[in-house]
Amino acid sequence: MKVCAVAPGRVNLIGEHTDYNEGFVMPAAIDYTVTAEAAARPERCITVYSEGFGEGESFSLDRLERDAGEVRWIDYIKGVCWTLEKGGYRLCGAHLSISSRVPVGAGLSSSAALEVAAAAALAALSGHALAPRELALLCWQAENEYVGVRCGVMDQFAVALSRSGSALLLDCRTLEHQHIPLPLDRCRLLIVDSRVPRSLAASEYNRRRAECEAAVEQLSGLLGRPLRSLRDVSSEEINRVEEMLPPPLGQRSRYVIEENERVAAAAAALRAGKLQEFGRLMFQSHAGLRDLYQVSCPELDLIVETAMGTPGVLGARMTGAGFGGCAIVLLEAEAAAEVEQRLGEAFARRGWRKPHFYLTSAADGLNVSREAR
Repeated sequence: MKVCAVAPGRVNLIGEHTDYNEGFVMPAAIDYTVTAEAAARPERCITVYSEGFGEGESFSLDRLERDAGEVRWIDYIKGVCWTLEKGGYRLCGAHLSISSRVPVGAGLSSSAALEVAAAAALAALSGHALAPRELALLCWQAENEYVGVRCGVMDQFAVALSRSGSALLLDCRTLEHQHIPLPLDRCRLLIVDSRVPRSLAASEYNRRRAECEAAVEQLSGLLGRPLRSLRDVSSEEINRVEEMLPPPLGQRSRYVIEENERVAAAAAALRAGKLQEFGRLMFQSHAGLRDLYQVSCPELDLIVETAMGTPGVLGARMTGAGFGGCAIVLLEAEAAAEVEQRLGEAFARRGWRKPHFYLTSAADGLNVSREAR
């Protein structure tokens, strides 16, 4: 038997840096995918060939310890094998072939797409029927515990559970999720890759997590009750005590609290078919990320500012961890060429490399197919 698993990248529409604060996020899958094809082999060994990296690797399912040193692409595949086996899903040996159309390093969850596609293919080949939610959690565990990236659950859930024509509203505390119709009849999503390497993203991401944890500890004392996360604080409460927090904890707290409220408002706007209101909330989200959470950069700000001044654009914001990577623009389909031209010119005037553009809609999540050999 041969198994083919196709998993998309994702873009986060609104709700940034709220996942590790047990808040709300609203991602959508995109039309760019990772494909994993698996065929059985007799030994309990996995051989992997990556088309993108142009190289192959092999490892034993009985020796899944991670090698010391920098994280490599093969570690994501070894990691999902480790969590599947640890979870009681014994795997058979396999030849695994990986190809990807998801840009690497742009903040579009190429790693989560790789994890979910590989895990789904290997599990199905071994006769295990995992629900998408369970698969997403196992892949999230692999990235956190094996690869060592302290990510939230959003990426794996978006990759595994998204639905065409919808955004995924996810409660990162309870893991409850809803598919919210994304009425893009005459509109599209334009992903703009700033091509700025996210060299600061990892260290600053960890710094923001630590700042939020410190804010929760101090707010628990100021508000006189135990708090699990910033999700438990209201706007009224942060208005009352923000000045008692040392900088930058007040700014970080205000951003997270307001962003959670924006996600709720964005879901209501989509349910009502109000894309203009949804776009307005996207602009507000970017302003908060730029001014309060301070994770944007000049290139991402220029993308949003240029988009804001272009006819046919409804909203725009940076997306992902920040300090480079991508912004997303919600626009009328016929405005895409104008936005691309204006951004190319704006970047050229500053001597920056031309951005990369990916026009997409809200796509389906993971798909697994089987064929007899």
